[in-house]
Amino acid sequence: MTRRVLPGFGLSLGYTVVYLGLIVLLPLSALAVKAAGIGFDGLWSILATPRIVAALKLSFGAAALSAVINAVVGLLVAWVLVRYEFPGKRLFDALVDLPFALPTAVAGIALTALYAPNGWLGQWLVPLGIKVAFSPLGVLVAMIFVGFPYVVRTVQPVLEALDRDVEEAAESLGATRLQTFVRVLFPLMLPALLTGVALALARAVGEYGSVIFISGNLPMQSEILPLVIVQKLEQYKYADAAAVGVIMLAISFGLLLAINMLQRWSRRWAER
Repeated sequence: MTRRVLPGFGLSLGYTVVYLGLIVLLPLSALAVKAAGIGFDGLWSILATPRIVAALKLSFGAAALSAVINAVVGLLVAWVLVRYEFPGKRLFDALVDLPFALPTAVAGIALTALYAPNGWLGQWLVPLGIKVAFSPLGVLVAMIFVGFPYVVRTVQPVLEALDRDVEEAAESLGATRLQTFVRVLFPLMLPALLTGVALALARAVGEYGSVIFISGNLPMQSEILPLVIVQKLEQYKYADAAAVGVIMLAISFGLLLAINMLQRWSRRWAER
C-alpha cells in the first residue's frame, strides 16, 4: 500500500484545483471571452492604434529594462548583505523590503517629490538635461523601485546556502576570484537570479500606482498600458479594455514562460 506524505491527498488536490480555477482560470477565461466577442478584426483595430502601440512599447520595454538593471544591482546587493559585515547592515537589509510594504501610491508620490523639476534630486538633474519625472525615464525608475526586492530576496538565500568549500577548491586549483565567480558561483546562482528577474518583470509590467504619479501620463510619451485599460473602463468600453488586457496577458505569459524555460536549462547545466 502506497503511503502519502500528506494525509487526504485527494481532498487537498481537489481543493487546490477548485481554488486555482476560481481565483485564476475563471477571471482569465472571462477576460478572453469578453475580448473574443469583438472578433479578430476588432481586436486588431484596437491594438494597432498608435496610442496603444506606444503604451505597449513603453510598458514592456521599461519593464524588461528595469528587470535587467535589477538583476545586476540586486545580485550585487545580495552579495554584499551575505558576504560582508558592516555597521547598519540589519537596517540596510530591512530597507530592501520597503517596496513590499510601502503602498504604491505613496511610493509614486515620494518618487515624484524626489525627481520633480523642483525636487531634491530633480533640481540638480534638470539643468543637466536629465528629466526623470513626467517622462519615460520616470516610468523606468518607478519600475526599478518596485521590482528591486524580488531579485535580492530570491538570490540571498542561495548565497547563504553556498558552501565556501567550493570556492576554496576552485582557488586551490589555481582559479582567480573572477574565474571562481563566473565559472563556479554564478551558475549555481543563475536559476534563483532568473526567478527574481521573472518576479520583478511581472511586478513591473502590472505596476500602476507608483508609475502614474511620476510618469505624467502623457499620451504617446509616458502613458503605460494599465492606465489605458483603466481609461477604457471609465469610458465603459469594456471590450476595448478586455482586448488590451488580453494582449498584455499574452505577452506577459510568453515572457515568463521563456524565463522559466531558461531557468530550467540553467539548473540542468549547473548540475552537470
